[in-house]
Amino acid sequence: MIRRAAAPFLAGILVAASMPPWGWWPLAFVGISIYGSIARSRRETSSFGSAAAFAAGWFLPAMAWMWFLTAPGFLVAVALFACLHGAAARAAATFPTHQHGPALIVFHSLAEVVRLSWPFGGVPLATLAIGQSKSPLAALSPLGGVVMITVVVFWISLSQKKFRAVLVTFVVIGVANAWDPTGDTGRTMRITVVQGGGEQGTHAVDTDPREVFDRHMNLTKSLEPDTARDFVLWPENVINVSATGLFADSREYAEILREAKRLQIPMVVGITEDAGVDAFTNAHIVVQPDGFVSSRYDKVRRVPFGEYMPMRSLLSSLGAPTDLVPRDARPGDGRAWLDIGDERASVVISWEVFFGGRVNEGITDGGGIILNPTNGSSYTWSILQTQQLASSRLRAREQGRWLVQAAPTGFSAFVDPNGSVLDRTDISAPGVIERTIAVREGRTPYSFLGNRVYILALLVWALWLIPRRSRAFPRGAS
Repeated sequence: MIRRAAAPFLAGILVAASMPPWGWWPLAFVGISIYGSIARSRRETSSFGSAAAFAAGWFLPAMAWMWFLTAPGFLVAVALFACLHGAAARAAATFPTHQHGPALIVFHSLAEVVRLSWPFGGVPLATLAIGQSKSPLAALSPLGGVVMITVVVFWISLSQKKFRAVLVTFVVIGVANAWDPTGDTGRTMRITVVQGGGEQGTHAVDTDPREVFDRHMNLTKSLEPDTARDFVLWPENVINVSATGLFADSREYAEILREAKRLQIPMVVGITEDAGVDAFTNAHIVVQPDGFVSSRYDKVRRVPFGEYMPMRSLLSSLGAPTDLVPRDARPGDGRAWLDIGDERASVVISWEVFFGGRVNEGITDGGGIILNPTNGSSYTWSILQTQQLASSRLRAREQGRWLVQAAPTGFSAFVDPNGSVLDRTDISAPGVIERTIAVREGRTPYSFLGNRVYILALLVWALWLIPRRSRAFPRGAS
């Protein structure tokens, strides 16, 4: 059994190597093509096991960041996603030989679609689209987002007519590159991002929140007033007053207000506040020079096992370290944007950048730029951070907007509407980056259609295949 699992597992390793931080994107096509050959040869004998081994090779390295969040959760997630792809392969195996390839494309794509929203609201990391964020396929983002890129990668890799698949894909890429329904408004914003720096692999329960605040405040104090600057952006939840009460009553509020007055611009900062005995809030707010908090967005999509503990009672009874998340974040229910001066920014906090729909909500409501304040300091290595930056590249291209990412320990960066990363900081290093970016308008096809249309197209494709399979296997045939 181990010997039979080795080949598909190694094929999955190749797909993992296409993901950040390794980023050798052509290997995704090599790995999936090898898996496809194995799947065809074992269609009637071990389709589930081969696909599960393939997915395990893919997800074990590419989702290793979860180990630092929850080791049991990491193992459960890999096993669950391996079983999803195993079930996809088993479903495809029920089709006749000439339909097996298309069925593999459809059902493996649907398995990836499931991951976008289930379990715990979705764990859309280590996706094929993230691995293609630097490839020519990233140009498909404004047309069909993550789902389209996923289907195309499987189509090119598993199709028996690869030349035709590649040719059609490059024609569509050419159209996507030539047609841009978004454009500059003629207005700009000069944004300063502050990254305080500090050690990676730390948890909030083991860290003095004042130290994090002081690192960011000291860098902010080094800024000189500049009439061209529109606002200063701090990362997610570097102002943590959740143990003592509300931000408006804190000493940190007074210090932020002092800097807003000195610089004569808004401070856009991340706060964590108390929300009762068992909960806290995670929000980004705009503090004006007169002290008024003019806009606020509370994070809607929480990180499972990071900001809330699913099945807390069960896990606690099993001895799991649920004390790493002693209280659950209370999710917000507002739309994903902040108003800063005369401009509206689509805002997604950290984890939310992996979900295209969250960004699109702010764009639909008139956002001209995208902000992604984040905090990846809990994770050692750079797997999560590089995959997040890759997702930021995809979100910028999906919407035809500049995206600004701010993190306390990295990566902070500006991403242009073509997905190019500019001024990226180093991990753990303190730093300030500043750039004037264009406020843009218009909406891409993806912004209008979202994921649902493409998911529906996949389901229609699956339903179209099923009756054809039935005709290929008439009743009574064996």
